[in-house]
Amino acid sequence: MKKFTQVAMGIAVILCLAGVAMAADGATKDECVAKTKEAGKMAADQGVEAAIAEVNKKDGKFVWKDTYVFLMDLDGKMIAHPMSPALIGKNVLDMKDKGDPGKLLFVEMVGVAKGKGEGWVEYMWINPGDPKPRKKVTYVYRVPGKNVLAGAGVYE
Repeated sequence: MKKFTQVAMGIAVILCLAGVAMAADGATKDECVAKTKEAGKMAADQGVEAAIAEVNKKDGKFVWKDTYVFLMDLDGKMIAHPMSPALIGKNVLDMKDKGDPGKLLFVEMVGVAKGKGEGWVEYMWINPGDPKPRKKVTYVYRVPGKNVLAGAGVYE
C-alpha cells in the first residue's frame, strides 16, 4: 500500500508539473498588451498598410505561442488576421459571443477602442480543436490617429 501511495503521489506531481509547463507555453495577458501596442505603433509610425502586411504573416512577429494580433477598422471591417484570412475585408460586427448570443463581441471591442482607447473584452469563443466554447479575453488598443484597432487575446 505504501508503494502504491508513493507511485500515486509521484504521478500527481508529474501531472502538476506538466500542467504548469503547458501553461507556460501559452501567451500571457502582458504579452497581448505589448504586442497590440507594438502593432499599433507600427501602424501609427509606418502606416496602416505596413502593419497589415506584417500582421497577416502567419510566421511574423505578431503571431506567437498560441495567439496572434488582428487589426480591424472602427467600422467593424477586419483588415488583418493571420489565422483566418477569410475574415479579411468582412464586417464582423454581427459576430456573436458563443456563450451569450445576445452579446456582439466585436461591437464591444469597437466600443472600448472608441471610448477608453484600450481595454479588455471578455467573451466565450471556440478554441480550434475543442468544440466547447471557453472564456477568452482580448486586449483592444486603438491606434493613435487612425480609425483602426489592434487586438490579441488568450483563453482562460
